Amino acid sequence: MSSRPTGEETADTALREVAVGDADIYERMFCDPAMMSHLGGPLPRSGISAKLRHDIDEATSGRAWIYMIQPSPGDPTVVGGNVVLWAHESHGMSISEIGWMVLPEFQGRGIGKAAVRLLLRRARDAGRWGVVHAYPGVANTASNAICRSLGFTLIGRHDAVFAGRSLPTNHWHINPINLTWR
Repeated sequence: MSSRPTGEETADTALREVAVGDADIYERMFCDPAMMSHLGGPLPRSGISAKLRHDIDEATSGRAWIYMIQPSPGDPTVVGGNVVLWAHESHGMSISEIGWMVLPEFQGRGIGKAAVRLLLRRARDAGRWGVVHAYPGVANTASNAICRSLGFTLIGRHDAVFAGRSLPTNHWHINPINLTWR
């Protein structure tokens, strides 16, 4: 089985790999003060092209799964955000982490939850990533609700670093191998 998911979808949500054409979406996600309010504020526009190139390289190499969320599987031109799964060092240990962003006009429709579910299901089916951690901001009610509703276990508060910024987060984890939902 391939270690990189392709073409996963539900009736109302699909995932596709990040691509060069996603520059505008990246700018909307990472440079908007409202979108980045739980991540310490917007990133500078000048760095978005480099971030997109880095993410494409990570996805292409298989080091990370970086997917754009398509809220209308029949219309690949509409993108509602992204969902990402990657490994990194934390306190001297390698961990797998999942994160997601949903653009404002698509929030509240369940596509973030559907995308996280799709990626965790794929991780389970591929037997890759092991225990997956999530670190939504403590005030990010929607992302914490996604973790709770999908069966993540809350470990506690954690100061996470994103883009060089220390952020108060809730630390959740889940082992996709134990998932019973399809």
